[in-house]
Amino acid sequence: MEITCSRCHQTVNAENCYCPVCGLPQLLYTADGSSVPSQPERWSEAARDASSVDWKPALRAALMLAIPTGLLCSLLSPVSIFGLLLMAAAAAWTVVLYMRTQRPAWITIGAGARIGFVTGVLGGWTAAGTTGVTLFAMRFFFHQGRFFDDFWQTFVGQQLSDQWTSMGVDAQTMTTAKAWLLSPEGRAGWVLFAIVLLVAAFLLFATAGGALSARLMARTRRPEI
Repeated sequence: MEITCSRCHQTVNAENCYCPVCGLPQLLYTADGSSVPSQPERWSEAARDASSVDWKPALRAALMLAIPTGLLCSLLSPVSIFGLLLMAAAAAWTVVLYMRTQRPAWITIGAGARIGFVTGVLGGWTAAGTTGVTLFAMRFFFHQGRFFDDFWQTFVGQQLSDQWTSMGVDAQTMTTAKAWLLSPEGRAGWVLFAIVLLVAAFLLFATAGGALSARLMARTRRPEI
């Protein structure tokens, strides 16, 4: 006979004292059909709601992992190509570190997703801030602005023009769009758009990483009795 949780109706293994999804304490049934609490001394403790998050240890773990990950994931970092995977891994590991401080040692998928989201916020804005400061320093302190200007001129003048031509964009519209993109406002707007898109992707991957970590840990952990 399959045992299901009375709150979320998910399947619960017979040896579990808590639902691995919502954290509700479970009852064990004897052969005669009567229900008895497993390990009575265990139930004398206050049961933690696995769907809630104790943010003090969660933020401590998130800060410890999100900030160095954000530095590695900035646009000009040599490992930025792996940025999305790094952010997802950082969020997943944040959930693992947080769960080690909790009793029972698991949380719901929703709680894991919230921890992952916060990790993504911290890491994403660290990456955005690092990218902005690096670009500013390279242009005004190291005088490497010409490198970026030449790259942008080539990208707009050749690659974008070829794409617009293949899409059937008329010449007047192309000229107007190219003039705006090559202006200081257009360059700044395009860089800002790229940074915002990067942060949004980090949030998505970090949230998914946190939720997946909570799910996997819930399936592998057993209550400590």
